Amino acid sequence: MLTELIALPGGTYRMGSQDFYPEEAPVHEVTVGPFAIERHPVTNAQFGEFVSATGYVTVAERELDPAAFPGVPADELVPGALVFCPTDGPVNLRDWRQWWTWAPGACWKHPQGPGSSIEDRLEHPVVQVAYPDAAAYAAWAGRRLPTEAQWEYAARAGSTTTYAWGDDVRPQGQLMANTWQGKFPYRNDGALGWAGTSPVGTFSPNGFGLLDMIGNVWEWTTTRYTPRHQATPQVSGCCPAPNGDPTVMQTLKGGSHLCAPEYCHRYRPAARSSQSQDSATTHIGFRCVTD
Repeated sequence: MLTELIALPGGTYRMGSQDFYPEEAPVHEVTVGPFAIERHPVTNAQFGEFVSATGYVTVAERELDPAAFPGVPADELVPGALVFCPTDGPVNLRDWRQWWTWAPGACWKHPQGPGSSIEDRLEHPVVQVAYPDAAAYAAWAGRRLPTEAQWEYAARAGSTTTYAWGDDVRPQGQLMANTWQGKFPYRNDGALGWAGTSPVGTFSPNGFGLLDMIGNVWEWTTTRYTPRHQATPQVSGCCPAPNGDPTVMQTLKGGSHLCAPEYCHRYRPAARSSQSQDSATTHIGFRCVTD
């Protein structure tokens, strides 16, 4: 069953921020037309329906082309994806390789690698999906992925504050989104008990009634990433190359359960990050829109 769509009127708002990371600047006015957006990220159960109906094989499950990896031993050219692994203690936060590990066999059905399962995570957002996987699901559903401007408009829900819920990091001491609680990347006390992804709807909706716009998983958009906002941003086509282009970076929005103030203060509507089209990880998902 597809996710319920929430119709939004569109309008003009001030996109971006000058206060945190340079790629969020400059602040500028953007106008988006009316559109409808899915109430929550696509879940494992929903993605499973798509795979069952189409036989689709995700990028992380496909055999690797030796020509694309010259010099790599054949026995190492196996399908897989990146998996977050907490460290034993404090590490250099400038070296992401301390906590990300390439896991052969990791995919949407086995997000942490062989032996892991989604049987108890059917209502969690699907992860380990590359940009072509998200686009393929959207096409099957008769929908598409949002642009960055549409996504940020939906996340702001008419607000002009730093966070989706106001200017306080956690208003009245309450957790408002699934983000890292503790010392990154070695101690996570869990947001409302969830260390990792959480079932969609665990946290309160925003002013438009949308769930998990902030935290839980980053979400793919069709906007190509640039180090700063551009007056006319490029938008990737609806049908990217089957395996994605490793040289093309897409814009992610929303932050994830791995966002922490000392490392990734990106659990804000204005925040953005980059990811190559062929990447699949344990903290990236997506949701769809319609015109």
